[in-house]
Amino acid sequence: MIVYGSSLSPFVRKVRVVIAEKGLTAQFKPVPPQDMSAEFRAVSPLGKIPALIDGDFQLSDSSAICHYLERKYPTPPVFPTAAEEFGRTVWFDAYAGTPLQAVVGKIFFNLVVKRLKNAGEPDLAAVETALKDELPPIYRYLESQIRGPYLVGGTLTLADIAVASPFVNLGIAGHAPDAGRWPTLTTYLASIHARPSFVNAKD
Repeated sequence: MIVYGSSLSPFVRKVRVVIAEKGLTAQFKPVPPQDMSAEFRAVSPLGKIPALIDGDFQLSDSSAICHYLERKYPTPPVFPTAAEEFGRTVWFDAYAGTPLQAVVGKIFFNLVVKRLKNAGEPDLAAVETALKDELPPIYRYLESQIRGPYLVGGTLTLADIAVASPFVNLGIAGHAPDAGRWPTLTTYLASIHARPSFVNAKD
């Protein structure tokens, strides 16, 4: 099994954590987004990360890969079997991938990616707007949804993996949630991020 992507991508991190939680192993091949190499484009026609090779099978898009992994390697599961809990897991995966990542990505791109790539001055006004106006509603929503160690049911699911992944980037950017203001969220994230699957996905 091979995973293509960047260790800084929350979408790549999500796939790598799922693989680790299932007790599988995969070779990690770093590639930048929109890599034009023929090898990578054969796996990811749109040039997006992550991309996966599993034997003769190839697939891109993090959510598609996670659904595939669950069907191919069902134990231990990262999707619940109950309809309601399955639906909530899919919802949180979508929530993490769109509204949450849109805000976190704005902060991370300006404060980290631009500096790494020498891609000009960061848009600090956009960062300030994201921190003051866009993140707090997301934090309030997540605080209202966390009722235990996991978002859905009594075990780790893709909901937890997907939601916790962008917060790694927020921490790298120096703007992790304030524990005094968001105690439930920060306690929850600390527990998820401490799992070996997350710790080992940093490299």
